[in-house]
Amino acid sequence: MKKTGAEIVVECLKREGVEIMFGYPGGVVIPIFHYLFDAPFKFVLSRHEQGAVHAADGYARASGKVGVVIATSGPGATNLVTGIATAYMDSIPLVAITGQVSREMIGNDAFQEADVTGITRPITKHNYLVQDINDLARIIREAFYIASSGRPGPVLIDIPVDISRGETKFVYPETVSIRSYKPVTEGHPRQIEKACKLIENSKRPIVYAGGGVILANASEELRAFVKKTGIPITTTLMGLGAYPETDELSLKMLGMHGTYYANHAVNECDLLIAVGARFDDRVTGKVSDFAPFAQVIHIDIDPSSVQKSVRVDVPIVGDCKNVLREINKLVQPPSIDEWVKYVKEMKQNNPLSYRDSERVIKPQYVVEKIYELTEGKAIICTEVGQNQMWAAQFYKFTEPRTFISSGGLGTMGYGLPAAIGAQFARPDRRVIDIAGDGSIQMNIQELIVAVQHRLPIIIAILNNGFLGMVRQWQELFWGKRYSHTCINCQPDFVKLAEAYGAVGIRVEKKEEVENSIKRALEITDRPILIDFRIDREENVYPIIPAGKSIKEMITSELI
Repeated sequence: MKKTGAEIVVECLKREGVEIMFGYPGGVVIPIFHYLFDAPFKFVLSRHEQGAVHAADGYARASGKVGVVIATSGPGATNLVTGIATAYMDSIPLVAITGQVSREMIGNDAFQEADVTGITRPITKHNYLVQDINDLARIIREAFYIASSGRPGPVLIDIPVDISRGETKFVYPETVSIRSYKPVTEGHPRQIEKACKLIENSKRPIVYAGGGVILANASEELRAFVKKTGIPITTTLMGLGAYPETDELSLKMLGMHGTYYANHAVNECDLLIAVGARFDDRVTGKVSDFAPFAQVIHIDIDPSSVQKSVRVDVPIVGDCKNVLREINKLVQPPSIDEWVKYVKEMKQNNPLSYRDSERVIKPQYVVEKIYELTEGKAIICTEVGQNQMWAAQFYKFTEPRTFISSGGLGTMGYGLPAAIGAQFARPDRRVIDIAGDGSIQMNIQELIVAVQHRLPIIIAILNNGFLGMVRQWQELFWGKRYSHTCINCQPDFVKLAEAYGAVGIRVEKKEEVENSIKRALEITDRPILIDFRIDREENVYPIIPAGKSIKEMITSELI
């Protein structure tokens, strides 16, 4: 029996186990939407394509499944670009389906035509322009396989409208074999043995874990490794939750806004065990001064990430879960009692701190109260900027897939739609978007989606009337010349929330913070927006200036 291309798309999504899809309709995807009407999975209509792709991304991060998004040709497809780049930078499994003009019109500047495969080639793991309807089912099958295997990432499928309307016999490929794509998942035994010997002979080792641990579902193996070896551990922004920050061996986050003790421990270690991390510039700072005394073990599934930024002594290409499992069988604990004692003392003597105040609301205090009142069980999404860093620093993450944020690209406007996707993925958990007053306005229209689906997302706006992180850099490095970072004209966020059908709460006094969060947590049938009027010029500390070394860390405004 023959099926149309549009029917094949929906049938393939069903076969791939898709449970939810995000998107926005348009002319050339009407044939696909015709069959989505009766699809056996949920479709969520966003209010902007960027909101749809971020929601699919948030769903993928919270669930561990492939996120799926659809948009029409031209502006619909180009509106996905920022979200696709966001997923690409953080290695998030995503399949984006875009409509395209008819094949005979491609290249003729037809109405709503854009070369989306050309545009997205640098920001996708792979992309397809479907030229033959007989290839459609195979392409969709391959797209899901490529997106979710190896180092995950977004894959785009561009489908001309005449392909969607055409007919062919439907054959679903049960297996995938791509000759040029064979990810290595098992670590080389000899390299694993070398790594174990380095670990056993080390005197000052540190584990440096990244988002790859979470993507590989390797948190249990990582925890078993740390428990067996007794080695202190620090994580990247994307690795938050891979190891419980409440544990005494946790050094929390390292890097530009990482803890004093994590950065100093890395600076003084003699062995750095990097697991699922890519040594990005926000971690290393000045590369020549990064971990200057350390030998480096690097475990990563992507061979192109190994030796890319720093010299590596023992590279192990493979899936973090598999490699750690093998290491855990072989490795013997090193003799590091003095080192662990030293690191613990450094942690105790240099905690994350801020100058509290009864006069104004400190953003760190708000995050601490959110942690306390949710008992650390919420899924925290963030926008980008100071709000993101305060959330990372002052909420204690103990489980994987509970911190959802744009790391590599740093996309403002990410948090709210990502929170929507995360709430769909985890209806059993409370989802909280810790936002800034600038970033939240970039995709505020998605609030109506949360209202429509009665999602009890809490949006905690840390409102300082500034584009806060840019203002902080202007203060510290540009002579306090606040060029266009003061947001003088803002909406009334409470009235805005109410206009959308959400609950709006304004908090202007410290003594109101706790009760406002409690009230929000009691509401379970709609989103809640809390406008926290925080200290306007509070900064994020510590900070290592871009391209500088740990020696130039600024730990406090008092110094």
